[in-house]
Amino acid sequence: MKKKQLILFLTFGALLFLSFQIANNHLHLLQSPGVVIEDYVEPDYELGSGHIDSLIPYPDVKKGERTPFDLWRYGGKGKSSFTTPDLPMSWEEWLKFHEKQKPELMADVRNYMNSRFNFSGESYDGKTMSGGRKPIMKGPISRLPKGISSFEDLDSYTPEEIKNKKLFPFVPLAHPLHSTAHMLFPDSWNKAHPEHNRIDVNHDFPDEYLPEFPPPMFLSNHKELGDVTKGKEVTLANYYEIFNGLLTPEQMEGLNELLTPTPTTWFNHTPHRVTKEPSAGVSCFSCHVNGHTNGAIELGPDSRPNLARLRVDTPTMRGNFNAMQLGSKRSIRSMDHFAEVEEYFDGDPGMQQHIGQRGLQRALSNRMGDFNSMLDFPPAPKLDGMGNLIPSKSTKQELLGESLFRGKAKCATCHYGPAFVDDYLHDLKVERFYKGRPEGPIKTFPLRGIKDSPPYLHDGRLPTLADATEFFNVIFELKLTKKEKEAITAYMMCL
Repeated sequence: MKKKQLILFLTFGALLFLSFQIANNHLHLLQSPGVVIEDYVEPDYELGSGHIDSLIPYPDVKKGERTPFDLWRYGGKGKSSFTTPDLPMSWEEWLKFHEKQKPELMADVRNYMNSRFNFSGESYDGKTMSGGRKPIMKGPISRLPKGISSFEDLDSYTPEEIKNKKLFPFVPLAHPLHSTAHMLFPDSWNKAHPEHNRIDVNHDFPDEYLPEFPPPMFLSNHKELGDVTKGKEVTLANYYEIFNGLLTPEQMEGLNELLTPTPTTWFNHTPHRVTKEPSAGVSCFSCHVNGHTNGAIELGPDSRPNLARLRVDTPTMRGNFNAMQLGSKRSIRSMDHFAEVEEYFDGDPGMQQHIGQRGLQRALSNRMGDFNSMLDFPPAPKLDGMGNLIPSKSTKQELLGESLFRGKAKCATCHYGPAFVDDYLHDLKVERFYKGRPEGPIKTFPLRGIKDSPPYLHDGRLPTLADATEFFNVIFELKLTKKEKEAITAYMMCL
């Protein structure tokens, strides 16, 4: 009897509490309502022109529709965090839509890129990437605004003047078709792998300004072999022949997984795709070819709406054994975790259910990390065991660059140690120089072997090492001379 009475008492109490909540219009899953500040006035938090009130609201565009190239001027919230596996039209209409739009879009993309960069095709004499087949391109090629005669002339302006006069030559780059976005492969890859040719858009960089293809692969446990691929692209068809007897069984299994294509948001077997024919998808090594990079671009998966996601270049996997953080903004802390969360579906479980989940077990992602941890940096014959230039092998210009790198130019504040990286995320506050949305903290990338990984910065807005030197000279207000900047660029080619 006592038990029944207790149950009745508790039931009555719950009903009484529920009635009280309903009567007071505060039915929040039986939780008390949160605090709301009356007469709330939002400060700008010193964001100035980067504050949401000063930004243009994102346009309402459907999948596949053109988007502005200057998305850094926009801000706001999307309708939903979730997408759907549906096209805005039938497959036949989708195909015709892009057959008409793509030529017009790519003409405008070329005009836009040529307005920002002088793709002269000029390279340094005798300077090549590590494979020895592709020359390193001269720079800077970023175009200066009218009225500015040189980058040294730009140095005479304050950040406020550069912003107000719209003089900053290094504003962010967007995906050329940001509404759809997804993986966009360079021409060199598409020629070898036409199944990844997109019906809607092409890569916006000339091949000369992208990494060599295929790049060499260096293993930390077999340095004596040099390039273990001997000029080949590693594929599912040849990896066993190349690596059997060099790797452990776990590493072989991990490499197999890195080479196995799986469906993605837009490369798949359903009508929700950007290839004319159904696709098996992409593999990790479709972008990180030979454990390096082919210059493919994507969008960072860390934000919504889609138009707010940052364009990201494919980083190299070389030397990841020395990286404590992976991912440009997500601060992933291990290579097996990185293998697990790689955003094949743009971070949307609904798309996975439609297209098919990768379904990697933890053991497999661990083995992908096992192989990843063997990928070494390319040789740097001018560096000694502590990462210093060997004077007898270096030019005066390179030695001057090393001195500046560690001193006046402040590069070594973030780029130090065996990988020339501090493993932190930094907010460079680049929006001090242009009126637009702040991009926030982004991971420092290693500079070891950097000559092999153009273009530079997370979104590739700096096509050459010389452009990267100019960028940091401006944003850190270093006032370096032309001779000093050239010396730093020469030094980075030694790393």
